[in-house]
Amino acid sequence: MALTASCPSCGAPVVFQSAGSVFAVCEYCQSTLVRRDQALEDIGKMAALAEDRSPLQLGSEGVYKGVHFALIGRIQIKYSQGLWNEWHLLFDDMRTGWLSEAAGEYVLTFLKHPGEALPAFAELQAGRKLMLGGQAWTVSNKEEAECVAGQGELPFKVGAGYPLAAADLRHGKQFATLDYSETPPLWFVGEAVEFSALQLRNLRAGMPLPGATAATVAAEVFRCGVCGSPLQASSPSIVAIACRSCGTVVDAADANHAILSRASAKDTKQYQPRLPLGSKGQLDGETVEVIGFMVRRTRSEGIAYDWREYLLAAPNGRYRWLTEYNNHWNVVDVLSDPPAGGIIEVDAVRYRGESFKHFSTALSAEVIQVAGEFTWRVTHGESCRAVDYVAPPQMLSCESNDKEITWSLGRYASTDEIAAAFALKKLPAPLGVYANQPNPWAETHRQACRRFWRVLLLLVGLQVAALSLFGSKTLLRQDFNFAPQLLGGPESTLRSREFVVSRPGSRLAVRNATSLDNNWLALDLMLVNKSTGEAWPAAREIAYYYGYDDGESWSEGNREDEVVFVDLPAGTYYLTVDADLAPEKPVPVSNRVEVVTAGAGWSNFILALLLIALFPVFSRFRHAAFEGARWADSDHPPINSDDSGDDD
Repeated sequence: MALTASCPSCGAPVVFQSAGSVFAVCEYCQSTLVRRDQALEDIGKMAALAEDRSPLQLGSEGVYKGVHFALIGRIQIKYSQGLWNEWHLLFDDMRTGWLSEAAGEYVLTFLKHPGEALPAFAELQAGRKLMLGGQAWTVSNKEEAECVAGQGELPFKVGAGYPLAAADLRHGKQFATLDYSETPPLWFVGEAVEFSALQLRNLRAGMPLPGATAATVAAEVFRCGVCGSPLQASSPSIVAIACRSCGTVVDAADANHAILSRASAKDTKQYQPRLPLGSKGQLDGETVEVIGFMVRRTRSEGIAYDWREYLLAAPNGRYRWLTEYNNHWNVVDVLSDPPAGGIIEVDAVRYRGESFKHFSTALSAEVIQVAGEFTWRVTHGESCRAVDYVAPPQMLSCESNDKEITWSLGRYASTDEIAAAFALKKLPAPLGVYANQPNPWAETHRQACRRFWRVLLLLVGLQVAALSLFGSKTLLRQDFNFAPQLLGGPESTLRSREFVVSRPGSRLAVRNATSLDNNWLALDLMLVNKSTGEAWPAAREIAYYYGYDDGESWSEGNREDEVVFVDLPAGTYYLTVDADLAPEKPVPVSNRVEVVTAGAGWSNFILALLLIALFPVFSRFRHAAFEGARWADSDHPPINSDDSGDDD
């Protein structure tokens, strides 16, 4: 049941809706009131809330996992990059929770008992892995902030300058916070939530909502404290503005617009943005506007590598990035559900079902030029460690420093896509091969391989059909014996039996299988068409020798031989054989002669196979060459045989 009491300072009614609320801030006089039974005690004035144009307010209501809640309190926290709100929630089931609102991201958490000792704040660092509550976590952010103001009902005392040391932990979409403002530390667990999913109502009138299609708040305009050029912050989430004229970075959240940094004299080269500040376009189906431009630099083996980054304001309350290096573009989004794990480099990272291979690590990615608006206090010379993993056309990047670790996912975009998105006539053509640039030969190679297997299957089918339809057939098999005393006479020429060739244009193979033993045999063959008298001669010499030398056997030649007659007309044929034996070894030699129709050969099949294989081999070569060029610029370049071995 709600408790209503009067403010001891101004008499206004103060309502405690939650039994767990022990402090409240009077909305009329800003007195901080502590609840003591049925009475209230004034313990001092609360600092006024800074205007942050949040769409939320006390009394806003929503639904989370089917349970209705109301916003009953708020604390405003100041940290190195600006302000964030923590809204105290009361659910209908009497649970309380917290809704964090920072840089357009909303996280809902509940106080939990960890069941184990929590690490000391000094032991934490961005990227460290922890096991808490039976779950693996990664420290994503570490801040020493302060609570500067409060409002409504709160479960603890707050006041201006109230210190708040905290660390944020992530595991995918799960989110946790370690709050070291008390001893022992407090442990809050929950998840990042979509603004629209909370079904919030009774919001502040006239405030821009996440998901709105247009801004409804006028831009704040002031002048650069160095050169006097006009500057403006178009959104309350903008905390730093870099002067386009002189590069000075101004704190937009500071009432006096303090200077955060100035352009370094050593960086004399000034890059011009391909997309001017204020450019609007259509990207992935939504309207975006270029509000910030920066140039970053890393060095490797003494060589500087610079690339451009463009901060985009999207109509749904989000911020996106475009990056450009050597005219290669990427559309980049910061991840609210990063991969599990820290900044330790691994060979590959698994994310959303895709395996990303480690590409490169830059120990220091430094800001050397800035212009426009930014959602954090960017300064010249600030740097971070950047680790990139690729699964073309995507790139997974991890940026980290001592306080924070951030993951982002980039998608390679062609120059034509970017030019069309921002209505540009033309953008410079890309130079070289980029880390996550899609391999243009990948699809060509896949198509070439598919076609190769299809044509190969067709060729195999045709060859099988040819072998079955035009297979060899034995027309003659006859044994001849050659004795020395029978050779050289008028009857030494032997004649075979007759056989019939039924198909015109036939190919006949005459095969000889002899009994040669360290000997040779010369044969004069004559294929004769009995009907026409036409003859086709062929002279063959067959030799076969073998023996042993130094205990090792050897052989030379062959006892068998084959000769083919082609394009023969149909008819009745016979074969004549005239033999010559080696005079140095006049021993009888037997010879079995076979005449067969020569079936479909394999030469045409092999030639066709070699021809169709040229296409996938060529596409594979080009694909591999592209990948070689890609990884040549990585931390894992291909091994070149010329680079191996020792120098003499």
